[in-house]
Amino acid sequence: MKGIFLLMAGALITAGVSAQQVSGIVKGGNGKKIYLFDDQDNNPDDSLTIQNEQFSFKVKSGKEPAVYALILQDVNYPMLFVSGQEAIHFTTTAAAYPIASAVKGNDNTLAMQAYQKAFDPLIKRAQTLNQEAREIHPEDEPAKNAFRKKADQFSQDIVKTGTDFITTHPKNIASIWLMMNELRNRVEPAEFQRLFSSLDKTIQESAYGSSVTAYIKSLKANAVNIAAEDFSQEDEKGNQVKLSSFRGKYVLVDFWASWCGPCRQENPNVVKAFNKFKSKNFTILGVSLDNDRERWLRAVKQDGLAWTQVSDLKGWGNEVAQQYGINSIPANMLIGPDGTILARNLRGEELEHKLQEILK
Repeated sequence: MKGIFLLMAGALITAGVSAQQVSGIVKGGNGKKIYLFDDQDNNPDDSLTIQNEQFSFKVKSGKEPAVYALILQDVNYPMLFVSGQEAIHFTTTAAAYPIASAVKGNDNTLAMQAYQKAFDPLIKRAQTLNQEAREIHPEDEPAKNAFRKKADQFSQDIVKTGTDFITTHPKNIASIWLMMNELRNRVEPAEFQRLFSSLDKTIQESAYGSSVTAYIKSLKANAVNIAAEDFSQEDEKGNQVKLSSFRGKYVLVDFWASWCGPCRQENPNVVKAFNKFKSKNFTILGVSLDNDRERWLRAVKQDGLAWTQVSDLKGWGNEVAQQYGINSIPANMLIGPDGTILARNLRGEELEHKLQEILK
């Protein structure tokens, strides 16, 4: 069985300008090394040996708050903090590290420590489950089934703990950090989007928020078995066409452009699939990334694209393409009668085989 673990140390984002003091007391830590990390590489920014149970670093603090990690020798998990103008001070013990008994500093650092405290019991559970997984015999099906139930409950508890934290900390970087490290592989894309949207605008628009926005965009470009977001765009006659107007049918949303050679080469396959299955509750909605109306409509006629076509003539800035994270064409998504995305990027015989499978 594969082990279960929490991703407590992800990519760290920093920008350096002014200096900030980060210090602490680690009772029982004399003689141990402590390392300061940022995101520039896998090497520490600084390190020292704890003396008199104390440590102190100078941290470069930029225009935006940034997450740093303090890693104590022989301890698997980092103590996280967020840069800012205020000095930061931790009081902890070598045995309890990275959990602190007292923290002084900015609100983001206090929230980061609250996040680590909330997940500390789950980390201990993960360690126990990892050990149990290693002891299960590969052919012991009852034991594996019992373990799967424990693992499922564990994952549910992570989601609940994380969701509760985000709800109560909408203005803290810790919520973004938690989302990317604990929740992104455990919640559905729609729930991930909802949690992100619940955060304060300042967090959404931060450097960390930008990375989440990019991640969500990538989800939209690849996700299946989720509801397709509705959109509306003008057809060649200037009429608004909504995706939701096709509800009840299987519809292939086809992203293409007259200037796209691979798209034009693929169009005969799309035409063939349309003609073969159009009588079986199937249709196509073309979304063109053209910026020249005449070239767009000429290509529609030349290639025999006898289905609804829409475009806002903004080229790569097409709002529907942006909405769905489309960064290369040809691209498509097959949507079921209930509005669920069933498949993506079906081309050539693959498109025909998929339609044959579902349109029996």
